Amino acid sequence: MQNKQIYILGVGHNTEVYIDLAESCGYSIGGLYHYNDERTGDKIHGFQILDSTDNLFKKATLEGMAFALSMGDNKIRAALANKIRSKGGLIPTIIHPTAVVSKYAEIAYGVVIHANAVIQAGVKIGNYTVVSYNASVTHTSTVSDSCYLAAYAHVGALTIIHANVLLGQAAITVSGKVAYIGENSIIGAGSVVTKNVEANCVVAGNPARVIKTIQ
Repeated sequence: MQNKQIYILGVGHNTEVYIDLAESCGYSIGGLYHYNDERTGDKIHGFQILDSTDNLFKKATLEGMAFALSMGDNKIRAALANKIRSKGGLIPTIIHPTAVVSKYAEIAYGVVIHANAVIQAGVKIGNYTVVSYNASVTHTSTVSDSCYLAAYAHVGALTIIHANVLLGQAAITVSGKVAYIGENSIIGAGSVVTKNVEANCVVAGNPARVIKTIQ
C-alpha cells in the first residue's frame, strides 16, 4: 500500500467516492479543490475545501503534488489533467484493490479503475480514462484517452472505443458485432450496441440507434 498524499479536484456528487477510492489505495487526503471559491473552508467527511482550481493554477509550480480528478466530463477532466502536468503535478493511476486487472493489460497514465471492475488480458486503457465500479472490458479491446465507462458498462471483445466516449450505466457493446465507437460519442444508459457507432453521435436503445449528432 502506498502512503502518499493526494488532493481531490472537483467537489460534487462524486467527491465522496474519490475520497473512499484514494484511501482504499493507501493515499491520505491532503484536501479538496472546487471550481470556484464559494465553498472554500467547507468540509466533506472532515476534509477541507482548500481553494478554487483557478487559485490552485496561480501557483508557480505544483511539483510533487498528486491529484485525483473526480469530474465525469471527459474533456474537462483531460484539460485539467494536462494543466496539472504542465505545472509539474502528478495524476497517478488509481486502481481499487477489488478491481481485477490482467497483468497482460496495458494501463496508461492517470487512469481510474473503481471497485469490482474487470479488465481482461490484451486490453489497452488510455490516459485519464475512468472505469467505474463493476464495469468491464473484454479481451483485446482498446479504450482510448479520456473515456468514461459508467457503472456496469461492458465493452465486448475486439472493440476500439475512441477518445472522449461516454459509455452510460449498464450499456454494452456486443462482442463480434462492434468494431469501434467513434470519438466524442455518447452511449445511453442500458443501451445494447450491435453495430459500429460513428464519431460525435448519441445512441440509445436496444438495439442502440442514433438519436442525434453532436455538433
